[in-house]
Amino acid sequence: MKVISFDLDGTLVDPEFNDLVWYRGVPELYSKKHNISLEMARELVSGEYQKIGDKMVEWYDIKYWFRHFGLGGSYQELMNRFRGRVKVYPEVMEVLGRLRERYNLILTSNAAREFIAVEIGAAGLEGFFTRIFSATSDFGQVKKTPEFYSKICATVNIGPQRMIHVGDHWEFDYLAPREIGITAFYLGRNGNREGDFVLRDLRELEAKLRHLPEPSTYGEKL
Repeated sequence: MKVISFDLDGTLVDPEFNDLVWYRGVPELYSKKHNISLEMARELVSGEYQKIGDKMVEWYDIKYWFRHFGLGGSYQELMNRFRGRVKVYPEVMEVLGRLRERYNLILTSNAAREFIAVEIGAAGLEGFFTRIFSATSDFGQVKKTPEFYSKICATVNIGPQRMIHVGDHWEFDYLAPREIGITAFYLGRNGNREGDFVLRDLRELEAKLRHLPEPSTYGEKL
C-alpha cells in the first residue's frame, strides 16, 4: 500500500465552518442587501439552495451564489470571517504525522477548492498531502463516484488495490471506492456502524493498517 486518501469535512475537519459560511454568512449578507430579518433571509437563501439542489455543481460554488444573490463584498472576505472556526478533530495531527512517514497521503474532497484552501490553511494541514483533489472543482462531479476514484488512481499512477480511502460518508467514501477495488474505511465518529472496516476515530486506522490482508483476500464483514 503506497497511498492513503482522506476525505476532508467530517473526517479531518469539523464541518462547522462550511455550515457557518452557507447558513449564517450568506444569509447575513442577503439580509443587509434587502433590509430584511436574518430569519427571513435564511429562509429565502435556503429556498434558493434547494431549487438548485446538490445534484448540480452550482450548489457547491460560492462564486455562483455571490453572483446569484448579487451580494456585496467578496466570498474570500466571508470565508476569512469564519476562518477561526475551522477545527481539526483531536487525533488528526498526530495520526497524519505518523502516517506520512510510511505512505503518500492525498486529500480527495467533494468540497470546492475555495473551501479546501481555507480549511487546510487554517487547520495547518498543508504539509501532509502530496496531492489535493476536488470532485466539483477539478472534475465537475457533484459526488465522489467510482469514476472519480478511478480518475484519482490514474492521476497518481497507482492501481485501486494499492490505495486506501478513509471518509465519513457511507455511500461516497465507502461504497463508491470499494466498487473499483479500493480498500475503504468508513469513519463513523458517532458509533452508528460496526465492522472490520469501520472506524470511530483515526487512531483505529493505524491499528487496522497493520493487520490488512493481501489485496486479493479482502472480505466484506460489515
